[in-house]
Amino acid sequence: MRTRNATRADIDEFYRQKRLAVVGVSRDEKEWSRAVFRELQKRGYDVVPVNPHSAELDGVRCYARLADIAPAVDGALILLPAGPAMQSLAECAAASIKRVWLRNHVPGAEEVIRQAGITLISGYCPFMFMPNTPFFHKFHAWGLQLVGQYPK
Repeated sequence: MRTRNATRADIDEFYRQKRLAVVGVSRDEKEWSRAVFRELQKRGYDVVPVNPHSAELDGVRCYARLADIAPAVDGALILLPAGPAMQSLAECAAASIKRVWLRNHVPGAEEVIRQAGITLISGYCPFMFMPNTPFFHKFHAWGLQLVGQYPK
């Protein structure tokens, strides 16, 4: 069980998982969440979109809830605001998903992860840690290093 800040090792382990749910993928092709989804696809991940308002995104079956996904995913990237993100985090716990990335910090998440034994990455942009990421994402990471907020 981890209730500490995520480490770079936690992030690298998250990216070693090959089947990932992306919760909150937008139906709008121009939205940031859709860019994350597509980038993971390009990098060879088996990406499972979760959006209760879509049957399919980019030709991939979309699920309404994490519990509906079969076969199960190895990890979940949650790209939702705090309220819905907390609900999705609880769904991760119920589905025994042990690696979760929350794009935004979510108050109350610590209690859920402590009880469920989830390794949580929270508040970081997933693009910053992808190998061979474009310069502007590396620049974002450099800025966090400069102010001492980059994971160790």
